[in-house]
Amino acid sequence: MAQGEGRGSASRTTMILLVTMVWLMVQSIGPVDGAVYTVGDSNGWSFGSNTWTKGKRLKAGDTLVFNYDSTIHNVVVVNKGGYDGCTASAGAKVYNSGKDRLKLSKGVNFFICSIAGHCQSGMNIAVNAA
Repeated sequence: MAQGEGRGSASRTTMILLVTMVWLMVQSIGPVDGAVYTVGDSNGWSFGSNTWTKGKRLKAGDTLVFNYDSTIHNVVVVNKGGYDGCTASAGAKVYNSGKDRLKLSKGVNFFICSIAGHCQSGMNIAVNAA
């Protein structure tokens, strides 16, 4: 019986060691997803948000969080023409939850608020994701 207990102890010790090693490897990998940024920081998605990206180095896979009053704003993913002209094309993806989370694609990502006059007042951002 002492011999069987010894093997069980060795198996238990091996299992604990294996679990500990896996846990340490997972901890060292870090987050799989990119960073999370709140557009406009504490001001949220609002007028003047177009300068929010200055000095930030965003990457493909990072998530932008758009916090805003959904009764008066929205977020629309547009192309460069839509960004430059402050217009959303037919079929453009419109978000209106007030707490939208959008993952960046590689290259320039364009967002506007399509409520009349809002984009022209600075509720638009062009985000270059490396």
